[in-house]
Amino acid sequence: MKITVVGAGAVGATCADNIARRELAEEVVLLDIKEGLSEGKGLDMLQASTLLDCDVKITGSSNNYELTANSDVVVITSGLPRKPGMTREELIGTNANIVKGVTENILKYSPDAIFVIISNPMDTMTYLALKSSGLPKNRIIGMGGILDSARFKTYLSLALNCSPNDLQGTVIGGHGDTTMIPLTRLATYSGVPVGQFLDAETLQKVAADTMVGGATLTKLIGTSAWYAPGAAGAILVESIVRDQKRVFPCCVYLEGEYGQSDICLGVPVVIGRNGWEKIVDFELNDEEKAAFNKSADAVRNMNDVLKTLEL
Repeated sequence: MKITVVGAGAVGATCADNIARRELAEEVVLLDIKEGLSEGKGLDMLQASTLLDCDVKITGSSNNYELTANSDVVVITSGLPRKPGMTREELIGTNANIVKGVTENILKYSPDAIFVIISNPMDTMTYLALKSSGLPKNRIIGMGGILDSARFKTYLSLALNCSPNDLQGTVIGGHGDTTMIPLTRLATYSGVPVGQFLDAETLQKVAADTMVGGATLTKLIGTSAWYAPGAAGAILVESIVRDQKRVFPCCVYLEGEYGQSDICLGVPVVIGRNGWEKIVDFELNDEEKAAFNKSADAVRNMNDVLKTLEL
């Protein structure tokens, strides 16, 4: 098993580190355009692995795509990170060219790879990767819903004063501050609906905090978060390489599911060795369906911007 992470910034390096610590592959390749960055971080991780009993070959390289040959899974984190006050959508022009170029270069050496997209704006970058690559839809997966759901569970656990391990909570829709949909109705605490423990006002605040979870961190630390995004990417990779069949909310291509077509959007899917293998129908109520359709409209507007770019 060989896994490549493209982008050795904070998110990419954290994702690669998690992948190595979990020993998800015999070889991990870390790639970045900045000279020395991936080599340095890769060497640092390799040295750390001697202390953690991890037996993984870790290689860093500055833009040498030949080293990525025959990768089973490729994680794309490349692009500019968010700054305070910046939306994910404002990154589209720069990051679209980067993601398209990375996808094309990877496919020269790993035509059978499964792609995990983390770059923002993630829904549109996932759509771009799918359309520009011509790959089967199951091999392009956007990570965002896993991260959003982790934030949802975090705020729920704080409100309930309980372990997040006893919670189930899912966020669907777009990976944006105004497009994600925390499904408070379906969230459970040890199998019991959280609505039996929290009043409507508290649940509304949990949902609101979840939606601005990324922006909150960007404001506090001055750039995009990396620990949770990197971990989210790694557990998605783990379900692929270990064929775990876990159900995660991921950004995938819809062809009529959830009432939407020709769009990549966050829905619950089964993740296994073939990529995403099945879309799970959560049977949304009318209010949730309306929110999902509104989210789709916003993401579709972002996708339309791709038509105005020289890619």
